[in-house]
Amino acid sequence: MLSMAEASSATLWISPLSYNSSRREPKRKQNFQDFSRSPSSNCGSGNCFTAKASSLFINSKETDRRIDHNADILRLCDVGNLSKAIELFSKVEKFDLEIGTYCSILQLCADCKSLDSGKKVHSIISSNNIMLDGVLGSKLAFMYLSCGDLKEGRRVFDEIANQKVFLWNLLMNEYAKIGDFKESVHLYYRMIELGVEANSYTFSCVLKCFAALGCIMEGEKIHGYLLKSGFASVVTVMNSLIALYSKCGRIESAEKLFDELCDRDVISWNSMISGYIANGLTWQGVKIFYEMLNLGVGVDLATMVIVLAACAKIRNLSLSRVIHGYAIKAGMDKKITFNNGLLDAYFKCGDMNAAVSVFENMGERSIVSWTSMIAGYAREGLSDEAIEMFRDMRKRGTEPDAFTVTVILHACACSGSLENGKEVHDYVKESNIRSSLFVSNALMDMYAKCGSMEDAKTVFSQMNIKDIVSWNTMIGGYSKNCLSNEALDLFIEMQSCIKPDDVTVTSILPACASLAALDRGREIHGYILRSGMSSDRFVANALMDMYVKCGAMRMAKLLFDKISSKDLVSWTIMIVGYGMYGFGNEAIATFNDMKQAGILADEVSFTCILYSCSHSGLLDEGWRFYNIMRNEYGIEPNLEHYACMVDLLSRAGKLTEAYEFIKKMPVKPDATVWGALLCGCRIHHEVKLAEKVADHIFELEPENTGYYVLLANIYAEAEKWEEVKKMRKKIGKRGLKKNPGCSWIEIKGKVYVFVSGDNSLPEAKNIQLFLKRMRKKMKEEGQSPDLRYALIKADDREKEMSLCGHSEKLAMAFGIFKLPKGKVIRVTKNLRVCGDCHEMGKFMSGTLGREILLRDSNRFHHFKDGFCSCRGYW
Repeated sequence: MLSMAEASSATLWISPLSYNSSRREPKRKQNFQDFSRSPSSNCGSGNCFTAKASSLFINSKETDRRIDHNADILRLCDVGNLSKAIELFSKVEKFDLEIGTYCSILQLCADCKSLDSGKKVHSIISSNNIMLDGVLGSKLAFMYLSCGDLKEGRRVFDEIANQKVFLWNLLMNEYAKIGDFKESVHLYYRMIELGVEANSYTFSCVLKCFAALGCIMEGEKIHGYLLKSGFASVVTVMNSLIALYSKCGRIESAEKLFDELCDRDVISWNSMISGYIANGLTWQGVKIFYEMLNLGVGVDLATMVIVLAACAKIRNLSLSRVIHGYAIKAGMDKKITFNNGLLDAYFKCGDMNAAVSVFENMGERSIVSWTSMIAGYAREGLSDEAIEMFRDMRKRGTEPDAFTVTVILHACACSGSLENGKEVHDYVKESNIRSSLFVSNALMDMYAKCGSMEDAKTVFSQMNIKDIVSWNTMIGGYSKNCLSNEALDLFIEMQSCIKPDDVTVTSILPACASLAALDRGREIHGYILRSGMSSDRFVANALMDMYVKCGAMRMAKLLFDKISSKDLVSWTIMIVGYGMYGFGNEAIATFNDMKQAGILADEVSFTCILYSCSHSGLLDEGWRFYNIMRNEYGIEPNLEHYACMVDLLSRAGKLTEAYEFIKKMPVKPDATVWGALLCGCRIHHEVKLAEKVADHIFELEPENTGYYVLLANIYAEAEKWEEVKKMRKKIGKRGLKKNPGCSWIEIKGKVYVFVSGDNSLPEAKNIQLFLKRMRKKMKEEGQSPDLRYALIKADDREKEMSLCGHSEKLAMAFGIFKLPKGKVIRVTKNLRVCGDCHEMGKFMSGTLGREILLRDSNRFHHFKDGFCSCRGYW
């Protein structure tokens, strides 16, 4: 890079007289005798000398004036008065300016980062037809690059034949700053081809570019050259090489270089510490920091920030406090970068009060400071505080960037705060960050987690560019919001645009599980095998879960056995699967095997084993696991555990014990706990207790239609029709809508949906005739229909007709017609199966020799040979 001294010395190379005169006419050698004797002279002998002398005097004055103008501009440049220098520069005639003057004023433009002034100088250079070569061309390119106009700087650079390495280095560095590392590397190779000799700055820059690109082989070649050329002793180059090896995962090579480096500076130590941290060896990085202190190496601000990042990563609060104290003594505690690192460390180490104190005492806050606070509150689940901080940030004049917005949207998503999320969305619309892919993805995630898939779909449809995260967010959102058909449709659409990954399949498989769409699930399993994802444990767990919920327990067990490294999720899926099938003993055996494998059960695992005991009628075993959870594992029961125990007692007919259990609970029971007892009241036809329990439920969840319908059904089964009428009026008054019962069956990839009394299908008449024949045969064998489940006030004939139209019966009959013998009939119902349909399923399986698998809202019923796997516990 040209210094001011170099720019000034350029004036010595070219005389102002010789440069300017060369642009006019050539000088002729004449003496006084020539003038007096010139035959062509038209002046008299006396006047001729006088005229010539006068001409020389005028030329001398012009020369002095030129020198004065250049000297004046140079003086203004020396004192940094750019505006005056430009003003004078613009007024001077083009022949009065020297190359050194151009260079000096361009240097001042670069120093002041004044691109407009630099462009004005360039315009004058062009209008004066000055050749852009050598020093002047280099200085002009330098000015553009220094002022941030890379495009124009590159254009000027390409016009000149430049052999100055400093300008190549500057251009490479500017491309590296904007992240165009490939172009920076390309310049390096071009520079070498042209014979420009690289220096230490060149190698430092190109090694950083190789590190960013992950080009370890090219870095090793440079390393070899450095050893041969003697640059291996230059500490700045070696620091870049250490950083290269660290970023490319070659920490051993970086460590070897560091150990061999005799003249280490603070950057060497910093590079090594950050290298260890980046490669997951955080404690090793801290150890190097301690060694650095013991050897008396002076730490700088970068060291402190790096070590604070290590503290945040390993959650080391005591070291964070030591670093804080050291910074106060060293006078670094006022530095904004240090305080930002300290904020992050304190939050991640769990000392929120310290973080807030640091923030409040910061004299200067950057966008990073505010974002750290918002992220800290979000991590602690304090979404309201995070939102308030976001608002305060804007009030104080700091505009959030894309990263801040994604952080605050994540906080809204985690707390389910749709209203706050929409407020942030409004800000995004008003600002210029709406086109950010990351922000759009965060918006969709927030809407999906807040249950507003319509808003998520709107964001998705407006995106010009969608990446894999965009598609996965939408598919996962549909799956989690029980919009399984939409998830499957989008999955099909996605495959024409982008290749699904492991996250995609773990998002779509729950949709298959929700619909019991086994054929679709098998297709996705095939895709997983073809794509080589089957070894991924998360994918394997999602597949197991899908097979369990689609009624293919054997396939789930095969997958489970193939997983070499089973985690808690793998074991828990099998436990809950056995529970859904009513295989309580198998669930208990799996739980014990998990314990033997050294996997520690958690709250969820105990919920699943208690659920399994409940659905298998294992009352004593259920109590045993409940006590083991509390006494051996030290897990205090939560509401889900209490609900399982109430359900266990209720199904076993211990309704009074269940009621007393609820009354003795140390926490207030929720509607789920009371609901478990209400279900037990229906099973055992206990109307009076049901009314008492329902009062508690309606107080807790007055808008939940399901519980009103459940109580109405209890009244209907007891033929208390006046009470049924009252309940229905109450539902109507509140404007509540009953979730209609429906059943569905998948045949050859197509899903057929049935609702009670539906006669729209072409096979409807055949189905009705078939069910009548089955009913007649049941009666002949002494099995009368349970008319209580008709839930209507009518005569027995009408009730029997009503029962024949229940959706699960229609779906089972349709499956018998459409599926060949030997094929399992898989039916799914959105509500609990009715008792009469349950008996019909058992009867058909025994009479027709068909295997029927019915999944209702609670569990699986496997009808085979006239029996059900539930054994009456449902």
